[in-house]
Amino acid sequence: MSPKERFPKEDFADDAAIFVELLQVLKRLRAPDGCPWDREQTPDTIKKYMIEEAYELYEAIDTDDSQEVKEELGDLFFLLLFLADLYNEKGEFSLSDSLSAIKEKMIRRHPHIFGDVKVRNSKDVVANWQAIKGQEQEKKGKKKSSLGNLPLALPALQRAFRLGERASRVGFDWNKPEEVLEKLKEEMAELEAAMKSKDKDAIEDELGDLLFTAANLSRKLDMNPEEVLKKALAKFVKRFEQMEEQIRGKGLEMKDMDIEELESYWQEVK
Repeated sequence: MSPKERFPKEDFADDAAIFVELLQVLKRLRAPDGCPWDREQTPDTIKKYMIEEAYELYEAIDTDDSQEVKEELGDLFFLLLFLADLYNEKGEFSLSDSLSAIKEKMIRRHPHIFGDVKVRNSKDVVANWQAIKGQEQEKKGKKKSSLGNLPLALPALQRAFRLGERASRVGFDWNKPEEVLEKLKEEMAELEAAMKSKDKDAIEDELGDLLFTAANLSRKLDMNPEEVLKKALAKFVKRFEQMEEQIRGKGLEMKDMDIEELESYWQEVK
């Protein structure tokens, strides 16, 4: 298949032009007479901003505000370009090196589009992706595992969800949610026993098992535990603030009230 046959004919002239202009802005900021703050940045100092911007984009998507998504996407995109430029300045790789690498990876991992591999559904696509990724990892001398190499920095609940998801691809999984619910009850009993023993290490271990099982139950119910917990936290904050407002409205202070009184207000706002 020739390059012309591989890709659809589209006009990217406008996108390419503004992309170049953005790179020019970046280069001006990083120039010897550029912005002091921008010139002081390193990959290590800028990574925290990338995480913050990624979460801000995540929130914008949740609010379904396209204008906010546009702005936050631009912020994150700029920081990615910034990071690439930092490594380019060190002579380690260029932006084009990075873009070429991801282009080739996408082509390599979609043989059903850019090659002759046949697939029936998205499940086949995922299976092919994982097989190709495993081969790539092996060539790099990395440990081969069906669990892949999920980043340790990923939020723990999300990582638990993804690990369970990957284990399920090779058949290591419960058949139905009810089975996970039974496992959850078992883990709760083990946690209760650990708490009675007052063994802190055992309590930590069993609590971790309980949370991991809860994440898997969410997955078996076709829900992302990170999203489920996020909604629960938003509900808690809303109700708590309503409770605070009611208590203040009566000239009272929460800190001066016992748990029974607070619970009665909590039930009201529910």
